[in-house]
Amino acid sequence: MKDTADDLRAEYGALADLCRTLAPAQWRLASHFHGWTPWDEIAHLCYFDETATLSATDAEAFARDTAALTEVLAAGREISAIARDKYGHLDGAALLAHWEPIAKRLTDLLAGLDPKARLPWYGPSMSARSFASARLMETWAHGQDVWDVVGRERAGTARLRHIAHIGVTTFGWSFVNRKQPVPAVVPIVELDAPDGEAWRWGDADSPEFVRGSALDFCLLVTQRRNLADTGLRCSDGSARAWLSIAQCFAGPPADAPAPGVRKVVRATA
Repeated sequence: MKDTADDLRAEYGALADLCRTLAPAQWRLASHFHGWTPWDEIAHLCYFDETATLSATDAEAFARDTAALTEVLAAGREISAIARDKYGHLDGAALLAHWEPIAKRLTDLLAGLDPKARLPWYGPSMSARSFASARLMETWAHGQDVWDVVGRERAGTARLRHIAHIGVTTFGWSFVNRKQPVPAVVPIVELDAPDGEAWRWGDADSPEFVRGSALDFCLLVTQRRNLADTGLRCSDGSARAWLSIAQCFAGPPADAPAPGVRKVVRATA
């Protein structure tokens, strides 16, 4: 459990380090993720890291908070607006300073839990280990929006394995979430890790496959890139059908950006 929490802590730190380089105007730049700014991305993470801390410390209070949030969302309030209401008095630098100790407390709490302990969340409960991996995935995905909006390249790390694993294990969910039948044939997924190691999931004898870089796969399953803007290769049956709708996060069906929309023109040094 400590290793997973340490990876989450490192992911938080990498995003915080990037945010410390942002000029005031950059905090207000609109991204391709629903027009969210870097400020919105950090506010979103901060909000749910606070509720995650509540989940890990007081399940009854978390249930009450969830009921209140559900009511507000049902009334038509967007989650981004809820976060703005809560943190709107803070500028980018102050928001970052508010978020970092919240993130630290959450990782410290998770590190001390039994990895199989069940934590409530929005939907089914999760084991503490899966909970930490899910927070890492969300931090990485929203962090990608910040990297993209400032036009800077982000190197992959071994932490991608958490996200790739979630991506693979949500194969069936991606179809169920759209009320589509789950294909009988599950693809083998073979990914090139950032350090050159090979990561594999699935049956080596499967006629269906997904191959390519772990970074591209993670960008796709978090819907930060269209398949056409990655170097992923796949067979034309269930694998391609999956990659066209892959969604490793909870919530209603969402679509990847259109081809070319998030093929970022990188800033030059």
